[in-house]
Amino acid sequence: MSSILRVVGDTQTGRPDTTNVIPQPGARQRLASRMPDPVARRRKQRSELIMLSEGVPIDPGLPPIQLADGFVPRSREDVALRALCVLMTAIKADRMHQTMVLRVVRQYGLANYFSSSEKDFIRELNPADTEKTQFSWRYESAWVLLWALGYVDGLDSPGARCNADLAVERMRDQTTDSFVDGAQLRPIDRILDQADLVYRYRCSLVDMAAQDQSPPAGLNATIVLERYHAFNWLVRYSDRDWDEVVADQC
Repeated sequence: MSSILRVVGDTQTGRPDTTNVIPQPGARQRLASRMPDPVARRRKQRSELIMLSEGVPIDPGLPPIQLADGFVPRSREDVALRALCVLMTAIKADRMHQTMVLRVVRQYGLANYFSSSEKDFIRELNPADTEKTQFSWRYESAWVLLWALGYVDGLDSPGARCNADLAVERMRDQTTDSFVDGAQLRPIDRILDQADLVYRYRCSLVDMAAQDQSPPAGLNATIVLERYHAFNWLVRYSDRDWDEVVADQC
């Protein structure tokens, strides 16, 4: 179970670790007995304070998250290539003609790096409006990856859409090599801070939806979901590929 994000039981509430863990026989019992480290607990407290300051309901029973022993962060090159692929699908959905799409894909040498669903979309001459809408939201996932690479400065509260033009600008007029070389991958602790926060946003939205209530504090559920997807990929939740990343653990 190396290179997997673990959610461990909260020793204050006794809540079992039912999220962010690959279901294996006995795994829950083993992880529930593992004490969360002080950094993970402080991370949880920080996230909850941010949410309370924004008027977002919290579930204090949600456990801290921490990395499994032997966790291997994704490389700068892997994150950069993933960012370019995600951006390319969003750009096609939003603004680019198919002829230009294929030209840019060749220019950046991305053909072998798209996920299965991305390849299908990139090849589709006339994608359905529902597909275009779905992939246009991928700017939000790309924004997380650009932040992780140091290409954007910060992540605002997920209530308004990111600056798509700025996202495109970060890719424009670069080669794949220059994009990779110019990236400065943020420390894993910084990435985990944001992953923890978006995990709690996501669970709050799930709880509100179950009660037929509107998203709190102006949160946009789709933006939260796209960020959640991207962070789960970054921290290797369940160590799955992009299309298979689970974003519904709450």
